[in-house]
Amino acid sequence: MVVLIDTETRRPRHPEKAHRPDQPGLPKPDWIRVKAPVSAGYLETQRIVRVNGLHTVCEEAGCPNIGECWEKRHATFIIMGDTCTRACAFCNVKTGLPGPLDPAEPQRVARATQKLALAHVVITSVDRDDLDDGGAGHFAAVIRAIRALGGETTIEVLTPDFLRKNGAAEIVVDAKPDVFNHNLETVPAKYLTVRPGARYFASVRLLQRVKEIEPAIFTKSGIMVGLGEERNEILQVLDDLRAADVDFLTIGQYLQPSRKHHPVMRFVPPKEFKELAAIAYAKGFAMVSASPLTRSSHHAAEDFARLRAARMSR
Repeated sequence: MVVLIDTETRRPRHPEKAHRPDQPGLPKPDWIRVKAPVSAGYLETQRIVRVNGLHTVCEEAGCPNIGECWEKRHATFIIMGDTCTRACAFCNVKTGLPGPLDPAEPQRVARATQKLALAHVVITSVDRDDLDDGGAGHFAAVIRAIRALGGETTIEVLTPDFLRKNGAAEIVVDAKPDVFNHNLETVPAKYLTVRPGARYFASVRLLQRVKEIEPAIFTKSGIMVGLGEERNEILQVLDDLRAADVDFLTIGQYLQPSRKHHPVMRFVPPKEFKELAAIAYAKGFAMVSASPLTRSSHHAAEDFARLRAARMSR
């Protein structure tokens, strides 16, 4: 058996994926390459994250935009630990049995948000199927801790699907985040191989339910391309999201975290992302971000500011 070793902790990083055969990799085109993070701003953001004992999706998911975002002191916090109860074939977060929730984490996230002087903060998490509410109460506690410190930071949550966790959406929405984001990740036909622990229509229904609870809240979702999906399947996802009254859409290129993960079937050229963005706007999305390096939290502050300004000008 081959076990991948985390170079920082020296512990097995993905023992649950070690049995998977190596997947072939495609050479990256020029448009997908990014510079290594070396700036002073990057190092200061890293220091604040470390001092507060926090995890970020920027590191755990191997985000290609970490250098750009951390240079600007933008970080996306991942709460409820660094261990997920699922093993999605696209994801670089480790899988296993998570530990108990840390009751002090909401305050640490709030302090880091304040220290980084974030105008807009994105809070995401691992899947916590082991918890009765899927972690919804912990999301709410983090939102309220940030609000308690005052300031005008807007808050975006990127939640799990809360599958079979009745009332979870209501708990999070009651804490009044400014944006409720949940990613569909891929087209329905790819769920069994890419996102086997999730159910496509349950994810769509979650976003729809948020709008039913609070119509004024901004909702957001995103998908990856390059996993072998067909164009007509992408367009159907866009229609499903609009039927759920989702405001904001992100579309980015899937990047294979390791040879044990789902392979990249195709690198989609920038021209096609522009075409998809134009189609999405025509279908009625208020804001669309589509490019090879687009990720849910990439430029989230700027995009939210434009989205809110557009709503206020109506």
